[in-house]
Amino acid sequence: MFNQGNSLHEALIACAILVHKRMDDLLSPEFTESRLVEAMRYSAMSDGKRIRPFLTMVSAHICGVSPLESLNTAVAMEFIHAYSLIHDDLPAMDDDNFRRGEPTCHKKFDEATAILAGDSLLTYAFEILSLAETHKDANVRCELIRTIALAAGFKGMAGGQMIDLEMAGTKTTREKLARMHRLKTGELFMASCEAGAILGRANPEQRNALRYYAHDLGLAFQIKDDILDHVGDDENKIEIDENQHKESKENGSVVDLVGIESAKKQLVLLKEQALEHLKIFGPKAALLAELAEFVVSRDK
Repeated sequence: MFNQGNSLHEALIACAILVHKRMDDLLSPEFTESRLVEAMRYSAMSDGKRIRPFLTMVSAHICGVSPLESLNTAVAMEFIHAYSLIHDDLPAMDDDNFRRGEPTCHKKFDEATAILAGDSLLTYAFEILSLAETHKDANVRCELIRTIALAAGFKGMAGGQMIDLEMAGTKTTREKLARMHRLKTGELFMASCEAGAILGRANPEQRNALRYYAHDLGLAFQIKDDILDHVGDDENKIEIDENQHKESKENGSVVDLVGIESAKKQLVLLKEQALEHLKIFGPKAALLAELAEFVVSRDK
């Protein structure tokens, strides 16, 4: 699946197939509260490239863990991401009616069901992480739960969402915008890579290298999106990150703050930094390196 001969596209597809099948198994439509599970399935199993599970599984593979052994953790990351999108779309948040061309969860069902579906996906993710089949070592499972909880909570994704809400309709600074993106999006990217290192019991240097790589990758992805938005390519945004579906908000972008040429220079710098972090892994990190190159070079 993650052999050196596989292209990035092939590896992404293989990962998405595995993750989709495991989600289908874990979210059986035959559960008693069928409407709630239907809403959970509707959001979690909709079309997407599964970039966060991909980061987890590739990072785990680099650290000596097979895709099947990292699959539960990868699915947990996707469930947390799906929860965040459900809540992000709610009327009290971004108030979006469509995601990936389909009605958002609260439009397909109702607002109360959407809230419960998001809550259930978040809590189910941590139930999955606690299972012995996720990893035989309870200490590893506890470290996974701690790391991912930090990334998802008020010190990470939820905190970033709060900053985003507070920034709405106001002028901001480059530093505050960067902090918002790091917390709202970047922390879960970093936790996705770090989770793979935890599964593989990587040493601190390896674990930090994967985390720093994901940090730079996430910022590069956001800046590239801002550049593409700036040149008017909204209708052809890349589909690799399921979160990039929305119209540009009034909070501004890196391009608005520093200009397109400075943004392009920062983008190249972030790519070079990301690749530098991967050097300790040698050829084993080829897919992650290809992903970084792709993020910067894509034209849609």
